[in-house]
Amino acid sequence: MARKLVIIGNGMAPGRMLEHLLEAAPQDYQVTIFNAEPRVNYNRIMLSPVLSGEKTYEDIITHDDAWYQRHGITLHRGKRIVAIDRGRRKVEAEDGTQASYDRLVIATGSAPIVIPVPGHDLPGVLTYRDLDDVDRMLAAAQGGGHAVVIGGGLLGLEAAAGLAQRGMKVTVLHLMPTLMERQLDPAAGHLLREAVEARGIRVITKANTKAIVGSGKVEAVQLDDGTELAADIVVMAVGIRPSTALAKSAGLGINRGILVDDQLVTSDPAIQALGECVEHRGLCYGLVAPLYEMARIAALHLAGDATASYPGSVTSTKLKVTGIDLFSAGDFADARDREEIVLRDAARGVYRRLVLQENRIIGAVMYGDTADGPWFFDLLRRREDVAPLRETLIFGQSYAGGAPLDPMAAVAALPDDAEICGCNGICKSRIVGTIAEKKLASLDEVRAHTKASSSCGSCTGLVEKLLSLSLGDSYKPALLQPMCSCTDLGHDEVRRLIVAQELKSIQAVMQALEWKTSCGCAKCRPALNYYLIATWPGQYADDGQSRFINERVHANIQKDGTYSVVPRMWGGVTSAKELRALADVVDKFAIPTVKVTGGQRIDLLGVKKTDLPAVWADLGEAGLVSGHAYGKALRTVKTCVGSEWCRFGTQDSTGLGIRIEKFMWGSWTPAKVKMAVSGCPRNCAEATCKDVGVICVESGYEIHFAGAAGLDIKGTEILTRVRSEDEALELIVALVQLYREQGRYLERIYKWARRVGIDTIKAQVCDDSEKRKALFDRFVFSQKFAQADPWAERAKGRDAHEFAPLSELRFAEAAE
Repeated sequence: MARKLVIIGNGMAPGRMLEHLLEAAPQDYQVTIFNAEPRVNYNRIMLSPVLSGEKTYEDIITHDDAWYQRHGITLHRGKRIVAIDRGRRKVEAEDGTQASYDRLVIATGSAPIVIPVPGHDLPGVLTYRDLDDVDRMLAAAQGGGHAVVIGGGLLGLEAAAGLAQRGMKVTVLHLMPTLMERQLDPAAGHLLREAVEARGIRVITKANTKAIVGSGKVEAVQLDDGTELAADIVVMAVGIRPSTALAKSAGLGINRGILVDDQLVTSDPAIQALGECVEHRGLCYGLVAPLYEMARIAALHLAGDATASYPGSVTSTKLKVTGIDLFSAGDFADARDREEIVLRDAARGVYRRLVLQENRIIGAVMYGDTADGPWFFDLLRRREDVAPLRETLIFGQSYAGGAPLDPMAAVAALPDDAEICGCNGICKSRIVGTIAEKKLASLDEVRAHTKASSSCGSCTGLVEKLLSLSLGDSYKPALLQPMCSCTDLGHDEVRRLIVAQELKSIQAVMQALEWKTSCGCAKCRPALNYYLIATWPGQYADDGQSRFINERVHANIQKDGTYSVVPRMWGGVTSAKELRALADVVDKFAIPTVKVTGGQRIDLLGVKKTDLPAVWADLGEAGLVSGHAYGKALRTVKTCVGSEWCRFGTQDSTGLGIRIEKFMWGSWTPAKVKMAVSGCPRNCAEATCKDVGVICVESGYEIHFAGAAGLDIKGTEILTRVRSEDEALELIVALVQLYREQGRYLERIYKWARRVGIDTIKAQVCDDSEKRKALFDRFVFSQKFAQADPWAERAKGRDAHEFAPLSELRFAEAAE
C-alpha cells in the first residue's frame, strides 16, 4: 500500500524532488502538496524575464494542472500550513484543512529581508521573491514614474532592469562600493555598473538608506548624506533569510535554517527538509543548483536508497539581464598564498580573472564573454591540477594545452557531470542520455524532456552542440544560425527582444541588440522591417529602403531589366471593364507579352521601369490594384465556379474566395501566401497543395493548411471543419495572424507548421476560442493602421472598406 507523503511548499526544489521520486519509485507514495501561493509550480529564477516582458507567467510554469492529475498528486493551492503535529503525524492549514503523513517534506523557502527603516511599511514598498511581487511591480510600472531599488545584488539588478524596460526611471542604491560584491571582484563590478548605467539606470554605491518618506504612500527615499530621491515605488532586494518559523514551532532543530544531515533529514527521522529553508553543514543556499542537488538526494532517500548523500555544493552565478554576460564562481578574495591570471580586452568589453591556489582554480570571474564558464566551473569543482594548462588557461577550453580546439571538440571533452543548464541543474550526461534513449531530434524535444535551455536560454548553444555531437550531420541546428553576419542572434530571439524591449525602429533594434554593422545588410534589413511592421502596426513607419526593388515598385523585375505587372483579380473573377483597361494599357505602353498566370490573373510582361507609375495610374482608374505577385503577402485566392454554376458544387466557393481575398489582401506576411477554395471534394482549385485551402462539402467547409507545390511538394494538413462562411473566415484569419506573429522571415507556412507543431497550431486556433478571437482582432487592428494604397483610393465600383492596405510606401518614393 502506498505511503502518505505530504510536502509543505511547491517551489522549484520540491518540484524537482517529485520528478526524481516519480522516476525512482512511481508507486511508493500517495502525494499531497500544500502551497501557500494560489497557483501551480513555476520557475522562480525566470521572474526577471516576466518582469521585463520577455516571458509570461505561462512561459515559466514547470508543472501544469495536467501534470498533477496525471501523477495522482493532490495539490492544495493557497493553503498555508500553520501547524505540524509530529506526534499524530498531521499537518493543518490556515483554513483548517488537515492531512496525515508517513513522511513529511518541508520546503518553505525563504523570506525577503526588509530593512526596518522609518517608512518601510508604507504602501509602495515592495519585495521581490514571487509572482505576486512581480504583479505588484507591473501594476506600479503602468503609470511610469520613479522606482528606487535598494540592493545591488542579483535580484536587485534584475528588478531594476525589468522596471526600466517597463518604462520607469530607476535608481539602484547599494551599500557597498561595487555591485554584486559577493560574486564579483571590483574590476568586474565596475564593468557591470557601466553596463547597468548604459541602460538608463542610475546607480549610487556606498548608499545608506535613512528613511522612506511619504504621506499615505511612498514619495521619496532619504539617504544618510541628506540626498532625497523621488520614488513612486521602493523595491527591497537586500537579501533573504530561511523561513523556519513553522519548523521551529514543531520543535525541530533550527539554527539559521532548518538543520538537516546529508540525507536532508531533520531532527525528526520522519521529516525531511530541502531548499532555501535548510542549513546543511553550516551553510544556507539561495541559488538553484544546490537546491536541485538536494532534491535528487531527498528523492533517492524517500525511494529507499540508503547510500544517497548530499555533500554540499559549489555554486556559480549568472545575471539574468538580457545583454549582460556575467559569470562568477568560487572564492576570488585577495590573499598572499594565491595567484591570479587576468585577461582584459577593452575593445570587446571582456574581463576574465582566475584565482589559483596550489595550481587549482578556486575562483573565476568573467564578464563580456562567458562561454568558458562551464569549463572553468568544472575544473574548480573537481579541484583539477591546471599546471599543464597554465600558459593558455585564461583563453579557455578551446586553447587548453596549446593548439586551439574545435568548439565541438571542446564540448565533447566536457565530463559527463558537467553542468550545462544552470537554471534547471541539468548535466551533460542527462542531455546526451535522453537524446539517445528517446531518439530526440530537435532542441524543442530536448527542452520538453530535460528542461535544458527552456528557461533563460543562455545554454542554448551548448545544448545545440550536444545535439550535433549525438546526431551528427543529420542535425541542423537552426537556432545556432544567426539572421546574418551582422548579428549573432537568430530570428526568434530578435522577434522576442523587439517585443520585450519595445524596439520600434530598425535603428533602435540595431543599437539595443548590438548589431555588428552600422546599417545592416540585404538579409537582415527586410526581416527587421517585416518584424517591426507585424509587431507595431500604426506605430512603426515602413522603411522603403529595407524593401527589395520588386516591393518598392510593385512589380517583378525580369531578366532583361523590364518589369512584370500583375493586377489583382478577386478570386480569379474579372469583368469587361477590367479587361478593356488591361488591353488599353498594353496598347498605350507597347507591352510585348500578356499571359494568364496559374493564380487566375493576367500578367503584363516587359513593362519599362519609367512607365510603372503611369501604368498603375491607368489601371487604378479601372479599379485594378496590385496582385502582390512580388510580395511577402497574400498573393492569390484561387477558386472554382462552385455551386453558383457547377452541378457538383456544394457551396459558393467563388464568393468565399473573393470574400477572403478582399478581407486579407495587403497584409504583409513572413513569406508569400497562396490560398484556394474548391467548391466540392473534386478540388478543381487545387486547395490541398496551398498554404491555406478550403474544400467545400455538403455540411460546410473543410479548412486545410501547410501545403506546398514548389521546390517542396507537400499535401495540406486538415485544420478543422466548420459550418458557416463566417466561421471559416475567422479561422483562416486567425491562422494567418498566428503565422505572422510566429513565422521567421521567408519561412513558408508549411515550414513554420513543421517547426512549431501542427497540434500546437490547432490548439491555439481551433481549441481556444478566446485566443482565436484575439488573433482575429489583432489582424483587423493591424489593417486599420496601415496607409492606404495610393491608387486603390481611385478604384471605382467597390466600397472603400473592401480595400485593406497594400503598402505603406508612397509610389513616388518607389519609382526611383
